[in-house]
Amino acid sequence: MKKLKQSRVERPLNILDKLIIKISEFFSLLFIFTVIISFYEVLNRYVFNSPTIWVHETASFIGGSLFVIGGSYALATNKHVRVVLIYDAVSSKTRHYLNIFHHLSGMLFSGLLIYAAYHMVGNSWYAPWGEFRLETSGTAWNPPYPALLKGLIFGAVILMFIQFLLHLINELKEFVEDNND
Repeated sequence: MKKLKQSRVERPLNILDKLIIKISEFFSLLFIFTVIISFYEVLNRYVFNSPTIWVHETASFIGGSLFVIGGSYALATNKHVRVVLIYDAVSSKTRHYLNIFHHLSGMLFSGLLIYAAYHMVGNSWYAPWGEFRLETSGTAWNPPYPALLKGLIFGAVILMFIQFLLHLINELKEFVEDNND
């Protein structure tokens, strides 16, 4: 049997992965924005004695959003957590089985998260009587960041489910090709 292709670790598996990588790398620039506004807050608070009411919540929202997007990015770049001590020590065929198990487990997990996130978004975007109302932070500034972040979580887990499905299809194709050689 052929060894698993090492280049697979370094390249995206499909168009969706390529798109996720490009978008994620663009959004990663928001970390710079977060540092700038945090510096602005420190400067205003301690030098001019004029703190802001928006910086902390905005920086937290951006950080949380990038963290959520990071899951899809890790999956797209194949940089997710795995026990490489075991993974690197097994045969190519066993790696295929481990990858298939990983993708099926990921689909199950993200599917369950989709269900939970759907209800979470519904509760944060609509009042109990059905009126559209975004959940807010409850602070003096009171932005709708909690509802927006929950919506982003919902979208991200849907995206990850699709990624796991596409990766599973790709893995099964490679498994069949390797076994036919």
